[in-house]
Amino acid sequence: MRRPEIEVADAERQGPAPSAETEALCARTARSALGLTELRPGQLEAMAALAEGRDTLAVMPTGSGKSAIYQVPALLLPGPTLVVSPLIALQRDQVRALRAHDEEARSVDAGTSAREREATFQALRAGTAEFLFCAPEQLARPDVVKELAAAAPSLMVVDEAHCVSTWGHDFRPDYLRLGAVADAIGRPAIVALTATAAPPVRAEIVERLGMRDPVTIVRGFDRPNISLEARWVHGDATDEVTAAVREQPQPGIVYVATRKRTGQLARVLGEAGLRAAPYHAGLPRAERHEVHERFLKGDLDVVVATNAFGMGIDKPDVRYVFHAEVPGSLDAYYQEIGRAGRDGGPARAVLFYRPEDLGLQRFFTGSVPDAGTLERVAEAVADGTGERRRLAERAGVSPRRLTLLLDLLRRVGAVRVGSRAITPVAGGPDPATAADLARGLAERRRDIERTRLEMMRRYAETGDCRRRLLLGYFGEHLPSPCGDCDTCHAGTAMEPAPGEGPFPVHTHVEHATWGPGQVIRRDDDRLIVLFEEAGYRELLLEAVLEHDLLRETGPGSTGT
Repeated sequence: MRRPEIEVADAERQGPAPSAETEALCARTARSALGLTELRPGQLEAMAALAEGRDTLAVMPTGSGKSAIYQVPALLLPGPTLVVSPLIALQRDQVRALRAHDEEARSVDAGTSAREREATFQALRAGTAEFLFCAPEQLARPDVVKELAAAAPSLMVVDEAHCVSTWGHDFRPDYLRLGAVADAIGRPAIVALTATAAPPVRAEIVERLGMRDPVTIVRGFDRPNISLEARWVHGDATDEVTAAVREQPQPGIVYVATRKRTGQLARVLGEAGLRAAPYHAGLPRAERHEVHERFLKGDLDVVVATNAFGMGIDKPDVRYVFHAEVPGSLDAYYQEIGRAGRDGGPARAVLFYRPEDLGLQRFFTGSVPDAGTLERVAEAVADGTGERRRLAERAGVSPRRLTLLLDLLRRVGAVRVGSRAITPVAGGPDPATAADLARGLAERRRDIERTRLEMMRRYAETGDCRRRLLLGYFGEHLPSPCGDCDTCHAGTAMEPAPGEGPFPVHTHVEHATWGPGQVIRRDDDRLIVLFEEAGYRELLLEAVLEHDLLRETGPGSTGT
C-alpha cells in the first residue's frame, strides 16, 4: 500500500524572511566548510535566519542535519558560539567532527582542569576558538558565566531543547537557568534544536529561553520505515517480550519503567541466548559507559533500559525498540522509538500494553511540592538570601529540587531568577500567597500530565490507524491510514472524517471552562483538542454541537 503524503505546515515566521543573498551565502559556506553539497528541507531556512541574527527553534527528525544548522551561521557571525548539550560523550563527538573540518572547537566539563579551562576561555576571547561545548550544569558556575560574558558569544545553541520544558519527557532542571544565562552573556542569537516537541513543548521552549520573535521550523515527525504495533498483555509480559526479541534481527532496545525491571528482564534474555545488558541511571558511571560502548560496537544484542538510555545514542542499525511497559507520554514514546531504523532500513516499534501499568505512570506524575517548603523558599528570598546553596540549606531541599521550586515561584511572579542571584519581585505576592499560587500551578501541571498519559492509553487501545494518532499528537495530519501499523494490517483503521464540516484539524477553539485550545484530531464522531491550560481532551462531536461547547477562534497551523 502506497504511503499517503503528510500535511505539514510551513514554518511560521513573524517578520521578514531571510534574504536570498543570505541563503546563498549559507549554501556556499556549507559546501566550502562542511562539504555539504545538498541541504535537507528546513536546514537552509534555519541557517539563514540565524545568520541574520534571528532566534530560531528547529524541530527536525534525528539525522536531518541539525548540527549544520548552527555550524554554518557560526562561521558567518562575529564572536564565538556556545553549544549547550546534555551529554559529555555527545559534546566530544561534536568537537572531534568540527576539528576534522579544521574548525577549532573546545569543551569544558567537570573533569576539565583549571589550566585547560583558562586556556579554553582565553582562546574564545582571542578568537582562535569558535565553538565551546558544555553541559547546562557548567553554566550554573558563576566563573564560567563570567568568562563567557567576556568572550561575547554571537550565538547560543541549546541542543536537546525539549529538556527545558516541564512538558518534556527528558526535563532537566538545569536547563531552566539557560534563559538567565543568555541574558548574563549578552543575549546572543539563540537556536533551540530538538527532534521531539509537541505544540506545548515548543511554546514552553520559546518562553523559558526568552526567545525573541523566533522563526519556528517544524519538519515532519513521521518515520515511515518504523512499523508500529501494540500488543495487549495479561499478567507478566516477560515471556511475550522474550519471544518477540528472539524473533527480531538484532540489535534492539527494550524499555521498562523501573530500574529493578532492567536487571530482571536482561537476565531472562541472557538465559534465552541473547547478549543482553541492563542500563539505568543508578548504575556506576563506568558501568553505564561500558554498556553504551558495547552496544555501539555491536557487542550486545539488546539493552534493557529505563528512559536514562538513549539520548546521544546514534546507532544507525537498531532494528527494533520494544516497550515492555507503558511510558508516561507519547512524547517519550516517540523519542524512544525514534532510535530504531536510523539507517532508513525497516524497523519495528512494539508496545506491550497492560492497562494496570498506567497506574505506575500516574504515581510518577503525582508529586506536588508542599506549600510549607515553597513558603520557606519564598521567605528566604524575601529576607535577602539570594545564593542557591544557602537557599537550599534554609529550605532543607536538594539543589535540583530547589531549582524546580524556584521555577514555580518565578512563574507566579514572586521571585526573579538570575544567573547568579535570586531576588524577590517588587510588588509580588507575599511568601504565603506565593506558596499557595505555586502549589496550585504544580497541581494544574500534574493534571495536564495525566491528560498526556490518557493520550498514551488511547494510542495503545485504538483500533484506528496508530500512526495517524501518533502524528496528530505532534500537530501533523495524515489524511489516510498509513498501511504499516497493526491496525492497518488488521483492517480496522478507518478513513478520516472529510475535511469539510465544523472544527477541522488545526482549528483554534475556545471552551468556556478549559479556555483556548487547538483541534489536533477530528473523527466522524469525536474531536481531540489540546487546551493550553487543561491539556488533551476528547470530546464527542454530537455533544459539542448540541451544547455549543466550542467556539472557533481561527485557523491553526502546525508551525505554531
